[in-house]
Amino acid sequence: MRELVVVSGKGGTGKTSVTASFAALAGAVVLADCDVDAPDLHLILGPTDTRSRPFVGGKVAVLDEAACTGCGRCADACRFGAIVATRTGGNGRGSRFAIDPVSCEGCGVCSLVCPEGAVSLREETGGESLISQTRFGPLVHARLRPARGNSGRLVTLVRETARDLALDRSAPFILADGPPGIGCPVIASLAGADAVLIVTEPSLSGLHDLERVAGVARKLRVPAAVCVNKWDLAPGVTERLERWCSGQGITAIGRIPYDPAVTRAQVRGLCVVEHGDGLAASAIRRIWERASATLSVQTEGFQWTS
Repeated sequence: MRELVVVSGKGGTGKTSVTASFAALAGAVVLADCDVDAPDLHLILGPTDTRSRPFVGGKVAVLDEAACTGCGRCADACRFGAIVATRTGGNGRGSRFAIDPVSCEGCGVCSLVCPEGAVSLREETGGESLISQTRFGPLVHARLRPARGNSGRLVTLVRETARDLALDRSAPFILADGPPGIGCPVIASLAGADAVLIVTEPSLSGLHDLERVAGVARKLRVPAAVCVNKWDLAPGVTERLERWCSGQGITAIGRIPYDPAVTRAQVRGLCVVEHGDGLAASAIRRIWERASATLSVQTEGFQWTS
């Protein structure tokens, strides 16, 4: 069983469109959407028969108003400004405070400094993890509530669930749609994966973000390959991107041209390769053939091949 994670150093490069097409081409595969802050793979795959369970992602401070004497020590100690005075009494007496659960980071300092023990920490449901069925196989995904943290922990839960499903079904691949950027969710998506495909775009910001996410993959010792989406919009920049990859020992596995059929496929709720055999679809098919062949033949010392 191999795990391929598709990422991008930034949003909007076409990463999810590539992942969805890979899902259509892969056959027996378990899918995972690791972008728990803003998941969108389900928009193309149309999942059904969804099972969900709550995700306890952290703690939030709770104030016992009956025990609170209004001393204000908790508000003074809170570095996040989550504890605010709702009423101020003379000489500090009669003051009342409230805790904003959105601003609270659950650090627990308020509970430590309260002399009356009026502040405690409560576990909070920060989102939900889901298992759904799609026309290409099971999809493990999740939703994190707005302003909630611990997205890396939820990503780890998604990946662990996907691995269990893959083992139960003897699936040869786990195909994961990773989050954009280089933060904690990306690290949680890549750690322990067999390979990463970085989808980038031919722009200077695309090169900058490629360098950053490739650096994360290198630190985690995950072999990386790169494909350039909409490469023909700036061929000179595409060549610069590929020269940089060559200098870093990263395989440039393919180019995807600009194709209006991609947008038409999205409007219809289809993967690019389901919509037809246009320029983008043909390019994605070739990239998948190379990627799947590499994943299948390698057992140790994984190395991408063009």
